[in-house]
Amino acid sequence: MDPEIAKTQEERKKMEQQLASMTSLTFDTDLYGGNDRDSYVTSIPVNEDEDNLDSLMDNEVARKLASYTAPKSLLKEMPRGSDENDDVSGFKKPQRIIDREDDYRKRRLNRVISPERHDAFAAGEKTPDPSVRTYADVMREEALKREKEETLKLIAKKKKQQQEEEEAAPEKPPADSSAAAAAPKRRNRWDQSQDDGGAGAGAAKKAKTASTSDWDLPDTTPGRWDATPTPGRLGDATPSASVGRRNRWDETPTPGRVVDSDATPAAGGVTPGATPAGMTWDATPKLSGLATPTPKKQRSRWDETPATMGSATPMAGATPAAVTPGVTPVGGLDLATPTPGAINLRGAITPEQYNLLRWEKDIEDRNRPLTDEELDAMFPQEGYKILDPPASYVPIRTPARKLLATPTPMGTPLYAIPEENRGQQFDVPKEAPGGLPFMKPEDYQYFGALLNEEEEEKMTSDELKERKIMKLLLKVKNGTPPQRKTALRQLTDKAREFGAGPLFNRILPLLMQPTLEDQERHLLVKVIDRVLYKLDELVRPYVHKILVVIEPLLIDEDYYARVEGREIISNLSKAAGLATMIAAMRPDIDNIDEYVRNTTARAFSVVASALGIPALLPFLKAVCQSKKSWQARHTGIKIVQQIAILIGCAVLPHLRSLVEIIEHGLLDENQKVRTITALSLAALAEAAAPYGIESFDSVLKPLWKGIRSHRGKVLAAFLKAIGFIIPLMDALYASYYTKEVMVILIREFQSPDEEMKKIVLKVVKQCVSTEGVEADYIRSDILPEFFRNFWVRRMALDRRNYRQLVDTTVEIANKTGVADIVGRIVEDLKDESEPYRRMVMETIEKVVTNLGASDIDARLEELLIDGILYAFQEQTSDDANVMLNGFGAVVNALGQRVKPYLPQICGTIKWRLNNKSAKVRQQAADLISRIAVVMKQCQEEQLMGHLGVVLYEYLGEEYPEVLGSILGALKAIVNVIGMTKMTPPIKDLLPRLTPILKNRHEKVQENCIDLVGRIADRGAEFVPAREWMRICFELLEMLKAHKKGIRRATVNTFGYIAKAIGPQDVLATLLNNLKVQERQNRVCTTVAIAIVAETCSPFTVLPALMNEYRVPELNVQNGVLKSLSFLFEYIGEMGKDYIYAVTPLLEDALMDRDLVHRQTAASAVKHMALGVAGLGCEDALVHLLNYVWPNIFETSPHVINAVMEAIEGMRVALGAAIVLNYCLQGLFHPARKVREVYWKIYNSLYIGAQDALVAAYPTLEDEQNNVYSRPELMMFV
Repeated sequence: MDPEIAKTQEERKKMEQQLASMTSLTFDTDLYGGNDRDSYVTSIPVNEDEDNLDSLMDNEVARKLASYTAPKSLLKEMPRGSDENDDVSGFKKPQRIIDREDDYRKRRLNRVISPERHDAFAAGEKTPDPSVRTYADVMREEALKREKEETLKLIAKKKKQQQEEEEAAPEKPPADSSAAAAAPKRRNRWDQSQDDGGAGAGAAKKAKTASTSDWDLPDTTPGRWDATPTPGRLGDATPSASVGRRNRWDETPTPGRVVDSDATPAAGGVTPGATPAGMTWDATPKLSGLATPTPKKQRSRWDETPATMGSATPMAGATPAAVTPGVTPVGGLDLATPTPGAINLRGAITPEQYNLLRWEKDIEDRNRPLTDEELDAMFPQEGYKILDPPASYVPIRTPARKLLATPTPMGTPLYAIPEENRGQQFDVPKEAPGGLPFMKPEDYQYFGALLNEEEEEKMTSDELKERKIMKLLLKVKNGTPPQRKTALRQLTDKAREFGAGPLFNRILPLLMQPTLEDQERHLLVKVIDRVLYKLDELVRPYVHKILVVIEPLLIDEDYYARVEGREIISNLSKAAGLATMIAAMRPDIDNIDEYVRNTTARAFSVVASALGIPALLPFLKAVCQSKKSWQARHTGIKIVQQIAILIGCAVLPHLRSLVEIIEHGLLDENQKVRTITALSLAALAEAAAPYGIESFDSVLKPLWKGIRSHRGKVLAAFLKAIGFIIPLMDALYASYYTKEVMVILIREFQSPDEEMKKIVLKVVKQCVSTEGVEADYIRSDILPEFFRNFWVRRMALDRRNYRQLVDTTVEIANKTGVADIVGRIVEDLKDESEPYRRMVMETIEKVVTNLGASDIDARLEELLIDGILYAFQEQTSDDANVMLNGFGAVVNALGQRVKPYLPQICGTIKWRLNNKSAKVRQQAADLISRIAVVMKQCQEEQLMGHLGVVLYEYLGEEYPEVLGSILGALKAIVNVIGMTKMTPPIKDLLPRLTPILKNRHEKVQENCIDLVGRIADRGAEFVPAREWMRICFELLEMLKAHKKGIRRATVNTFGYIAKAIGPQDVLATLLNNLKVQERQNRVCTTVAIAIVAETCSPFTVLPALMNEYRVPELNVQNGVLKSLSFLFEYIGEMGKDYIYAVTPLLEDALMDRDLVHRQTAASAVKHMALGVAGLGCEDALVHLLNYVWPNIFETSPHVINAVMEAIEGMRVALGAAIVLNYCLQGLFHPARKVREVYWKIYNSLYIGAQDALVAAYPTLEDEQNNVYSRPELMMFV
């Protein structure tokens, strides 16, 4: 929200007050004489929300913050309470991942973190333990799920048929209808549990086949909703083999409970989640001891209260410590209104409850009766008498009154009045103990156990290990950067000691947490990455667990998240090996859920890129030819597509085999498989371009037949494949195939489907750009239909269509020339839809930039200039650059032909520079800088001078964006017409710029410093020296700018000014600046000094600089050394005259106690050595080398770096032999640390000058195997 809009609103308010005022004479300007074009609505918003967003936002904030007077832009940044609906006005990208995910991506939360699997490699020949899930178990479960799904579909189908039959024959006697009622009803979405382990599902299937209704089968296939957990009855429930699908809510580690990592899973190989206490919806909930559970059934996701769940691998039927079956728990877990004491036991606590408890505790503290001691402390000892309370008085102390709101019920309401306990801990501790970082309410579920410290003594070593992991993870997730760093380091170093199980069982549930934020996810993923590297082959049992959590990253909208996901999966596949990866992911390839298949395909492509495609080919071949399920074929082919997308041209060596694996999919009976095959071929062809056409020979025929027989989505995919294959062909074939496919493309031009439009455009672009397609053919056959169907306003509204259409049109123009395309769309520059005008403008800009304006005739030129001026003046939207670039491109392309139109263009510019909207003024100024060069070509210098004066008058502009543009325009004019002819004259212009240098806005700074620098470079003599000195002081401030470009321009300007007014004064200013604290400022100053030295010869600078080194202050001395370093870098071989002068100074610096002195001096020596190489200064360099050499044992990375580079420099200047002589003394030293350093130096010597070392090796006697003599060298000597 701009300040300018705020201003407009103020004006509007005033106008309204005027209208309403009785005393003054007013008339309605809206009806009479109001001709303000800017207030017209020029485009209707696509949806109402767009329109209301801003107004909503403003009213919201304005209402709440009526008393604030900050600009609106700041108010918008005000952190608002979470009670307000943030999505309506949320301009900030939501922090929580779940808030920005669509429904498809949210499906990641439905996946189960699977129990660990059998590691065949570790077990060797041993028979796997029955409690561990093997590959066979997993495959069996998947097959079962699929079978169940198919059975349900069949039942639904039958049901539908029966209903249709009933409707077809309603007059039959009602006997049939009862039978139909008995037929099983179609289960709705919620009932379709996606996972059913073991025998229960089989039973369900048999029961289903019998024609009983769903309602008669309470124990087999319950709805998701019906299983009501009976509180307090967890202990006596024995889990059956059919324990339902575990889901992510079971993974919740409960605080205060042992983590059962070693729990034995129930039969059937599925580790059950919470104890399934099955009750049907009509069963009366009974008290704990007496519960008679109805037969077991699958627990629904919704009943699983995180409080009663185990850890990541929960124990079957574990009784949480807090609940003893058969006793009504006092203050226990299941009270509808829990006593605050139970909070620690209860695990998951919602943020609302947490806040409620804090509030309660506060009130409790304030309102509790005073004790006798407190009263004694308050009142004087004498003068008061303590009265006894009357006998009949009984104090009311029921905490029931204190529970001010009913927290979310944790189960069926049972209530017992809790005993009062004054020493009770009412709140979750404010400070997490032991220096742990702050916990958010949602973290209690995972890290709650860290809050009770008492139990640490009783813990077993495994539990202590778990606790340690939890502490470290909490520090990584919520800690400060230093905490995070040490915690990450510890987790990495001790990864093998902690073990894979405990680590992943803690990390992975955290990543599945619904309230996770981007940063937290990034940190946890980083933990996994580091830990993986350390654990290596130990991760094998957990591969699937990790994949479930990491795969969703591969389809995240955030690019960096996708990269992180790929990184992890690639490391995982290297650690676990191909066999384990395949075993872990094979069951997911034909999973019933499309989401799982999609993410698995992407993960497999990463595995392929990590382990090499050849390793995966046999497996892919088998999967793509799977007879059992089309899902497997579909996923296999999708893997090929993803491989092509991921590794690009690296598919070339394996192209033929990949095409052979998937080609049969084009003729598959399943439509989805045909579609994905065509898309995969398109991806392969795109990756292989422009090679590899011979690999696609086998698929051309089926593709060709396909585009004639298919319609809709499949056709789109086939067209896409052909579109990518045609550019690979030779010109002759390409031309033939293009003409064939064009018929169908032109037919599809009319398709209303958005996807199809994009693909058709893409294919047209591909075909047109292929050589062998003639311009005449395009003009006659493609253009008329193309423009009629695609150049319509609707295409400009969708961003992707817009891009694609512009690209395709530009491609066509490259073939047919400018006139054809521009002639067809130039009229549309005056269209009333602004997005459409913008699209036309962008196309014209690109076409004209690519091809020039030589074949634009006079008439088209007029139309073009006219249209462009109209579009430029009528624009209202923020995205102004398109119009500007377009205007600039056309004017520059037309060159001198613009001369007749320049007065009109400049008139428009001057008029718009005076407009009350800042945006318009900015565009006008920007336009001047675009067309200045052309005005010069047209000899319109007088006009430019006039514009210069106009711009000069506008230098008082208040909006920094506009001011920046005005300065940019002035710079363009100065550049073009030169200093002498500039109006206003430079001597008036520069003093006006000096105060503007103080402006803190980046754009203003950058343009201003560029302009001043240009004047200092070209026209310094027009300005008195005193003004330049004033500017020098302003420039020092500019060295603090954030933008590197500004700092660089400033430093260069110092050089120009020094050249103009002599180095003395500038140097004095700069040397003073070395005393400041800020590092960035000092570094830039040193560079500026070096540049002054370069422009004004070093002898003008060195005496003052070396004198400055006598100041006994660290910063200054380091600054001087750094200046010397840059100075010698810049002056190069001029350094030979000054090397003897600075040697004593460098000697001193290289012997200084301070590390930084030695580091900077070493880098100065390096630049000096490189500059004077071969100029006969070896004596000084050897002298300096003697001072540099003792520093080779430094440990600080920066110092050792500088020293090594100095030695490299010496190698260049003195020759490798001399440095080798220094080096030989330590190569075989008895101490390893010494040897290592010397070998490091030797290695870099060897890399840099191995040929030069031959002569320097010592002369040794030959042995039997090794010849050490160098006859050639001896001959030469």
